[in-house]
Amino acid sequence: MEKVDSLIHGRWVVPVVPSGQILENHCVVINGSKIIDIIPSNEVLGLYQALHESHLGDHLILPGFVNAHCHAAMSLFRGIADDLELKTWLEQHIWPLERKFVDEDFVEDGTNLAIAEMIRSGTTCFVDMYHFPQAAARAVREAGIRARIGLVISDSATAYAATTDDYFNNGLDFADRYKHDPLISCHFAPHAPYSVSDEPLKRMRVLSTELGFSMHMHIHETKQEVDDAVKADGMRPLKRLEQLELLTPDLHAVHMTELSIDEINSISENGVHVIHCPESNMKLASGSCPVNELLNAGVNVALGTDGAACNNDLDMLSEMKSAAFLGKLTAKNAAVLSATTVLEMATINGATALGLEDLIGSLETGKQADVIAVDMSKLELQPLTNPISQLVYSSDRSQVTDLWVAGKQLMKQRQLTTLDVEEIINKAQQWRDKFTD
Repeated sequence: MEKVDSLIHGRWVVPVVPSGQILENHCVVINGSKIIDIIPSNEVLGLYQALHESHLGDHLILPGFVNAHCHAAMSLFRGIADDLELKTWLEQHIWPLERKFVDEDFVEDGTNLAIAEMIRSGTTCFVDMYHFPQAAARAVREAGIRARIGLVISDSATAYAATTDDYFNNGLDFADRYKHDPLISCHFAPHAPYSVSDEPLKRMRVLSTELGFSMHMHIHETKQEVDDAVKADGMRPLKRLEQLELLTPDLHAVHMTELSIDEINSISENGVHVIHCPESNMKLASGSCPVNELLNAGVNVALGTDGAACNNDLDMLSEMKSAAFLGKLTAKNAAVLSATTVLEMATINGATALGLEDLIGSLETGKQADVIAVDMSKLELQPLTNPISQLVYSSDRSQVTDLWVAGKQLMKQRQLTTLDVEEIINKAQQWRDKFTD
């Protein structure tokens, strides 16, 4: 018998690739950080001997979710300035708070809070976009989760950087420090077309090519953003980015609620990835991304939660259901954005946007063992006829019981194994008290 680290047995295994496949009574075999086999559970005996073996009964085993856009540290702003439109929310509430309170301690504590929530809701990889990336990285390494951390660029001075040169220098120093980390990777994260001028974007484009970094940016988030750009520059933001040669497969365009047919075709032709954040867009009344039209045009669309300050959670299960329902409503077609499609948006599509599709996003031999187990035995899911549909339309994050990243178990029977939940809660409450003094 071959000795391995872990055997994970489930009533169903949904590998995501190939699309829609459901394997019954199968086992995921893990050694080191990788999946080395997926076989029927009744064939394991005599083939593998494991240090750890999990028999998870009526559980669904699937790849961990890839949260393709969030501002992790902003979890500490959860519940502040709710029920406001985006411009008022940002300019009159969030930005003043950031100027007063954001430092390395804020980012590390807020990212710890976000990571704990994400693990408990099935996320194994997240894309972050915030200041003080070194503090976020400390939280990522402590938890053992996988992350793509953004190197923020802005024209505005912050506690993190006073000038655009500072943004680049700080970010590149951070990227160099973590270039060999197995769980942390980097990309450029210019805030938005309206907050970053042409010269930094040109500099970023050159560095992106030299370093092989992708670019992650809020684009066409609201109609007002587009209208303001037309008034200021005589062109829509996407046209300006096209002139700057930024519409490439290295670009992650986040939100994209205001798109013409010509813009959808341009995005498709240039291989741009779109990150859809349905719950944040709905809560802030920012608009609705035309996901069905993008998918039909061959655009890779991934799913993100945005930050807990504007969502107000980091729950990818909830985000999948919202994406499906909003997509059907927007398209006026109940057949679009199926459960299988939005599951792919939350897994393999996110991995593809990050250029990590050969490592994560599906359960396949040779890939990293980023795995979650979801308990499907609850009364509210019965009778269970289609595990994928009932995962998306009927499940909630409390059903995620176990989670592994690179073969390491970070949650076992709902208990986090690498993080101190009580300490995280205490620190979050201390920050709340500072905000309200």
